Amino acid sequence: MRWETCGRRAVYLSDWVEVWLDDVEVPGGQRFEHHVLRFPRPSVAAVVLRGEATLLLWRHRFITDSWGWEIPAGWTDHPDEGLEVAVRREIEEETGHRAAHVEPMTSYHALSGISPMRYTVFLATEVTRIGDPTDGSESTRVEWVPLADIPRLAAAGHISDGPSLTALSYYLGIHRAVGH
Repeated sequence: MRWETCGRRAVYLSDWVEVWLDDVEVPGGQRFEHHVLRFPRPSVAAVVLRGEATLLLWRHRFITDSWGWEIPAGWTDHPDEGLEVAVRREIEEETGHRAAHVEPMTSYHALSGISPMRYTVFLATEVTRIGDPTDGSESTRVEWVPLADIPRLAAAGHISDGPSLTALSYYLGIHRAVGH
């Protein structure tokens, strides 16, 4: 039961986000327009580890008017920036730490019903503090949080950001379970 795209037109285009209307046909022949959000640059995130703790940012999100813990995340800065380079840069900019080792952990579609947006999540280890975060607008503090506290923080709503929940849950529930 595959949907077919019969046409596409742009509604809004910017360097940050694009809104498209796709003319789609579903099995059975019905056709309609479907809104699609496209993000021009690939997204990256990192679970940063030191022993049994992970590095998190405490930040406010104005769109949801909420505070919470998040992992370092962002986009590539330009088309030629590779994903590993981007995630290393994001870790340094947002936390003031440098990871000697990063490896891809998982990749997923964050909004598969309305967007082809794909997050690639890295595992970052061998971490050294190199200074303060270079972007002071990202968070009010950066802390090492025990991995054992993650389920409680998530259940209490202190980790509610989708990419952070996905990456931390994947690490705790799958990555470690299969022997990585």
